[in-house]
Formats: sequence, C-alpha cells, structure tokens
Amino acid sequence: MTALACVDIGSTFTKAALVDTDTGALLATAQAPTTLEDVVRGVLTATAGFPDAPVRACSSAGGGLRLAVVGYEALISAEAGHRAALSAGARVVHVAAGLLSADGLVGLAAARPDVVLLVGGTDGGDTAVLTHNARALAGWDRSVPVVLAGNAQVQDEVAGLLRDGGLPVTVCDNVLPDIGLLAPESARAGIRAVFLEHVIGGDRLSTDPRLRQWVRAVTPDAVLDGVVVLAGLRADAAVPGVVVLDVGGATTDVYCVPDLDPEQAALRREAVGVPAHRRTVEGDLGVHHAVEDLRSAAHAEGLPPLPDGALAMGEAAATVALRRHLRAEAAYGPGGASARGVGLVVLSGGVFRHADAAARDAVVTRLAADRGGAGGVLGGTEVAVDDRYVLAAAGLLAGDHPAAARGLLAPLA
Repeated sequence: MTALACVDIGSTFTKAALVDTDTGALLATAQAPTTLEDVVRGVLTATAGFPDAPVRACSSAGGGLRLAVVGYEALISAEAGHRAALSAGARVVHVAAGLLSADGLVGLAAARPDVVLLVGGTDGGDTAVLTHNARALAGWDRSVPVVLAGNAQVQDEVAGLLRDGGLPVTVCDNVLPDIGLLAPESARAGIRAVFLEHVIGGDRLSTDPRLRQWVRAVTPDAVLDGVVVLAGLRADAAVPGVVVLDVGGATTDVYCVPDLDPEQAALRREAVGVPAHRRTVEGDLGVHHAVEDLRSAAHAEGLPPLPDGALAMGEAAATVALRRHLRAEAAYGPGGASARGVGLVVLSGGVFRHADAAARDAVVTRLAADRGGAGGVLGGTEVAVDDRYVLAAAGLLAGDHPAAARGLLAPLA
C-alpha cells in the first residue's frame, strides 16, 4: 500500500487527509490552525500523525485575488475583466477606462488590487491608450503584478515598459482580439498563475523551499478537479450534475459541473468563453477574515441583519454566493454550465461540517426557499455534506491517481 498526504492549506485551517493511492481509502484525517507567518509549520503539524507519507498540497492561504482592470472602454474592459476573473480565483474590485491620470492612479491604489489586468485595443487597432497606461503604471509608486492581455501589436513594447518600471508582468493573448470577440482563456491562465504565486505567498507566507515542492494547485482548482470526478461518478444518475458550495474563512466558492446538453458539448462553448465547468470565487464572503465585507454584501442583497455565529454567517455567504453565481451564468447567455437543475448539491466548509444536523437542515430549508436565486439551486435537490472534506484531496489525486480519486469520492456520490 502506498499512502499520500493530501493537504489543503486554508486561510484559517490546514486540513490533511491520508489516502491509499491504490484504492482511494481514507486512512486518516487531521487539521491544524494555518500559521500565516509561516504556513509550513501548519502543514507539519497537520501531517505529524503520518510522518512517512509524501505531501501533495493545494493552498488558498493568501485568500482571493483582488483584481483591477485597466482598459480602453469601460463596459468592454469590465466585461473582459469579469470574464477573465470568473474562473481564476479573482474578484474585480476596480475598473479604470481610458487614459490613466494621476487621479486615476489614486483611485486604483485605493482599490488595493493584488493584480492588475491591463487590456486595450483589438489586435492591430488602437495602441495609444495601452502604451500610455503602461507608462503610467510603470511610474506608479508600488509594484503590483500585471497580467498584460491587450493589443498584440505592441505587447513586447508594453511589457518592456512595465518591467522597466519594476512591475512583474505575465503576457497573455489579447482578451479582445477583434471587435465583438472576447477571448478570456489566456488571461484566465495568467491570472491563475499569479493566484498560485499569491496563495503560495513567496516570502510573505514562507521562505521554506518545501512549500513550492508540495503545492500543486490553488485550492479552488483542486476542488474543481474533484467536483469533475464526482460528477463523472454520477453521470448515469436519474438527475446528473453537481453543484458544490464551499464556505471558507476568506472566500466562498461555488462550483458547477452540469450534465451538458450534447449539442452544447459538441459546440465546445468553452472555446468562445463559456466554460463547461464553472467556478466563482467570492473574496468578500469569508466567515472569519471578511466578516464586515460579508455583512455589507448581505445587506446589499436585501438580507436581514446577520446575527453572530459561524452558521448564520455561513448561511448568508452561501445565499449571496449562489445568487452571484447565477447572475454570472446569466451574463453568458444560454449554454455552458448551469447550477439550476443539477441532481446533487454538496455543502463544504467547516461551518457545515461542524454544525448540528438539525441546525444545518434548517439552513438548507431556508436556502431552498430563497427567492433571490439560491432556491433555484437547492429547491427539491438532493443535498449532501462533504463531512470528510475529501473534494480537494480527490482533486489532488485526479491527475496521477484517478482510480483513487474515484474511490475517495464514491461515498459522496
């Protein structure tokens, strides 16, 4: 028997699962508080009970990325940013359009972005705004990673300007290569790469080289891989398709892997910006590290004032996250993933795993009755709880040990 320690480094807790890589049997679990000053210590504590097992990890310890978009035209830039951020672990917190001025840089700084998505111009089109904005960012008094996804004609020049200003740059394909055509996939990959660096943290979270050896993915990517495996196990169910609602300390994530309509699957809608498997990551809906933001978001949705208590916070985060997820789906139009009509909803996160069963059932009943959107997902749908916290572990196993990933998730299917 070969065992692997699958570890999720969360913003609040580090969770470890010891898994038999032949069968997928869950041999042991453990957790420890995440030590943000040096996350390796939390990993070592969580895995102390299985010292001979190699570690494979995912991480969300840095929280969700705050993404600012700097572009040419407000509506197009905002849409491009939202499309690029949707499955990349980021949340758009600011959009600047047109020529960046000194006041524009002040507004950008006030948004406190973790990464800037710099776009502008179709390929072969306008170059003036993109180059002006690159010069403005290069003269900025801070070093924020830039994902460059603008006019291909001047990308080398623009990347040089940014690097000369001391800004880390990830060059991607243009998100708007032609008029009316959005192509966000390359920018998503670039943002995911920055997100991975963000949640691994570099010197900010640990200087221990073992961290880079262990971490294979950001947690949302690992969980999505696990949800894909779970959906595959349910492919022949009377009502296939899975939605997972993961409420965490810093973010609340919604994952949707539906039973695709054969015609839509054949069209490969994800190739034109509509992903077949969709994930939204909400960086302002954490139940520990973003409580005031969560209260503000709940108020904006018209929810009653939130009482204290983790489960009440978790219910609000779930409600808002599902409503936002459905609005993101609607922005794509028909086709692609749909959270409505799936056969299984899985609740994940400590607020659900550790809750009293009766209280948790009451939360599910209220979510199913929500007329703002959540009810369209949970109403009349089978609901399960990832009480062993195995979705992230299954995602870490899925590439090299697919049979073990299926075996690990079989009880949840």
